[in-house]
Amino acid sequence: EMEAKYTRKMQALRDEMDLRRKTEIHELEERKNTQISELLGNHEGAFGAIKNYYNDITAKNLTLINLLKEQVEDLKKREAVLEKEKADVLLENKGLTEPLQEAQELVAELQKKLVHYYRDKESLMNSKAHLKITQKELKDLQWEHEVLEQRFSKVQAERDELYQKFTKAINEVQQKTGFKNLLLERKLQGLLSLLEQKEVELSEVVAASNLDPSALSLVSHKLEDVLNSKNATIQDLQLQLARVCKAHNDMLQTFEAKLTAFGIPLDNLGFQPLSFPFPGQ
Repeated sequence: EMEAKYTRKMQALRDEMDLRRKTEIHELEERKNTQISELLGNHEGAFGAIKNYYNDITAKNLTLINLLKEQVEDLKKREAVLEKEKADVLLENKGLTEPLQEAQELVAELQKKLVHYYRDKESLMNSKAHLKITQKELKDLQWEHEVLEQRFSKVQAERDELYQKFTKAINEVQQKTGFKNLLLERKLQGLLSLLEQKEVELSEVVAASNLDPSALSLVSHKLEDVLNSKNATIQDLQLQLARVCKAHNDMLQTFEAKLTAFGIPLDNLGFQPLSFPFPGQ
């Protein structure tokens, strides 16, 4: 009984499950068919739109092709016309080449002249400015020249006056120096002559007196003292003569330097100044 009972339940459950499966399958088929219908409708709409789009493009392209064919024919006609015009222009260019070259050469020459014109114009402006500066410098130099001429006249007068004074002074100094040198030389010669005479007299006295050696030695010492004194006097006179000669020579050098400073040649003196040598030279 239990087996029969569960068999009945199993059969009832199987029948129920079969019915549910069939129902679900039917529902699935219905949904599938609905989706298929929708997809077909969508695809047909899209295909129609695409077909219409490409039909429009094809029609437009055909129209454009026809238009381009007409334009190509027009362009060919225009090309033929342009070729003819080109040939005419080439012939005309050949005839205009020589005038064009001449015109280009003329333009190049005119450009060079224009460059030279601007350069000359700038140089003229610079020259005018330089001329103004030069004129101003010339006026300043003329004024300085006048001032220098006045100063030169004044300096020349002072130079002439100094020249006369120097000439007079050099003559006086030369006369005085020459006279003093002559006196000193004569005095020196006189002293030398006197010394020689005294030495001769002393020798004669010694030879005649036959003095003893001690007296002779005393006389010799006294004589040496006298000679030393005379020699000292001679040296003093020589030093005085040397100082006078040096002063005279220094005065001549100063005078020549002054003449050179004032631009007076030494030949204008009219005489040659005497330069005394130092004693012993």
